Amino acid sequence: MLYFVTVGERTFRVELGAERVSVDGVPVSTDLAHVEGTELRSLLLDGTSFRLLAAHMEGGMWELHLRGRRYAAEAVDERTRAIREMTGERRGPAGPRPIRAPMPGLVVRVEVEVGDRIEAGQGVVIVEAMKMENELKAEAPGVVAHVHVRPGQTVEKDQVLIDITAPLDGAEQAT
Repeated sequence: MLYFVTVGERTFRVELGAERVSVDGVPVSTDLAHVEGTELRSLLLDGTSFRLLAAHMEGGMWELHLRGRRYAAEAVDERTRAIREMTGERRGPAGPRPIRAPMPGLVVRVEVEVGDRIEAGQGVVIVEAMKMENELKAEAPGVVAHVHVRPGQTVEKDQVLIDITAPLDGAEQAT
């Protein structure tokens, strides 16, 4: 089965076969296992082990947490990609989305305040989960609209921690 996986501005061609996996035509050795009693997966990739949290969103979108970083990814099969190309359908630009807790945890630090302008990739909150600190980052530029949490507060999986709105462009700021 052939998939096209987009992370940020980069698209990878991922082929999954019964006997092998390849990324952009290069064979890779993989193994993915569920960590019992958690939302985590153990990913073994070419002999290197990773802890991975993957949450399926709408429309082929995934929210991935790997090594304390959050990534937005889209995975589509070759049929869906072909239909999009024939119909001219394109993914729109990624706008700011709320920052959500990837799993239950404890807020260690909030790094922004309401009204702060933030950039894509900027850390906004640190959450401790399973004895690891995870820095959650903004996916797109924006303005902090609301901070729902404070340090020391426990949070549940998928709880909204910070709301972010689209930044105003120069013309809108002048009015």
